[in-house]
Amino acid sequence: MGHTIAEKILGQHAGGKAVRAGEIVIADVDFAMIHDARAGNALKMIEKLGAKSLPHVKRTALVLDHYSPPPNMEAANTHVEMRAFADKHGSPIYDVGDGICHQVLPEGGHLTCGDLVVGTDTHSTTYGAFNAFGTGVEGTDVSAVMMTGKLWFRVPETIHIELQGALQPGVWAKDVTLSMLGRLGAEGANYRALEYAGSGVAAMAIDDRMTLSNHAAELGAKAALLEADEKTLAWLKAHGAAAPKPVKADADADYTQRIVIDTAKLAPQVARQHRIDDIAAVPDVAGQKIQVALIGTCTNGRLDDIRQAAAILKGRKLAKGVRMIVTPASRAIYLDAMREGLFEILTEAGASVEAAGCGTCVNITGHYISGDGQVVISSANRNFKGRLGNPRSEIWIGSAATVAASALTGVITDARTVAGGDWRAAA
Repeated sequence: MGHTIAEKILGQHAGGKAVRAGEIVIADVDFAMIHDARAGNALKMIEKLGAKSLPHVKRTALVLDHYSPPPNMEAANTHVEMRAFADKHGSPIYDVGDGICHQVLPEGGHLTCGDLVVGTDTHSTTYGAFNAFGTGVEGTDVSAVMMTGKLWFRVPETIHIELQGALQPGVWAKDVTLSMLGRLGAEGANYRALEYAGSGVAAMAIDDRMTLSNHAAELGAKAALLEADEKTLAWLKAHGAAAPKPVKADADADYTQRIVIDTAKLAPQVARQHRIDDIAAVPDVAGQKIQVALIGTCTNGRLDDIRQAAAILKGRKLAKGVRMIVTPASRAIYLDAMREGLFEILTEAGASVEAAGCGTCVNITGHYISGDGQVVISSANRNFKGRLGNPRSEIWIGSAATVAASALTGVITDARTVAGGDWRAAA
């Protein structure tokens, strides 16, 4: 019996031995990340353990993205400690406004195909888009990585998901993951690895592939892996990554489940209020009134997402009474969007643009708090009650295209019905 991608990567990092799902391994970690919402405990643990040296500290990035900018003195002082730590030990550091951890790590060339990467956030599954095993851990785990370069893992079982056929215009990877949530339920893939394959994946751009891997966290996935192809290798090379070590699953790999999705027939999807797995096709709920539209987060704040919104809103205005906030996932994306004129289009339409960061996703900065009875359509990853600071508002989740189309009309709208059919062209 052959091996899955997850089994192969973990085995290669655990002394090069063959491993199977369910085994416990001690594996060498290639790169680690800690963001500001988890850094306090991690830095205190290093001090508590009295570590005399941190041999792997330069392979651990510190990212100031959740408290960006810091909303209180405690957060500001955590940032002070993180900057001082990076200065002392030489860790890579991404400061306020540089972007969200899951975007800046691959942009910064910190990972490549075949790597084992951990980060203090469940959406560290994003790195699987680059044929790496990426997974979320706690801050104290990253302390151990900085001290030893190693961490223990239980090798996950793997679900194989074949996407058949290229997505229709107006349908995106966001819609694929939402449909998966409708099928399996939130936490339906708990501690399992997902392997996405098929012509639907091959047709996707890297931005969409990152969404596919990132959003697997809502399914409870330990990792969400894609095989590498020419698009993967070209992207990594352009961002200065180390030489890739592509990993493929064996033809006779042992999967706990196989799922086939006809992506060519998939319609845009939304998650309804308070439940990320209460999924409906957009045409079935079209007409639901909204007051707020949010585009951004580590899931859907990339350049293609901003292009989607600009394509729909170019030369138009937001519906009366609708507010729209756009938060790019990184400073690099912000600059690219400016150069392409996308922010000019969105601003003229009535949207507001924020600096790169996590603020509008988790309400951690207080930049946006929803009002009583308001309905928010968001491209974020979660919509549980109170996510935006007010349990008396509703949050619906959809693609950036769905969010922008809804902001244009004032009601939840299928993006395929607006922008004259040529809506992919942003400028």
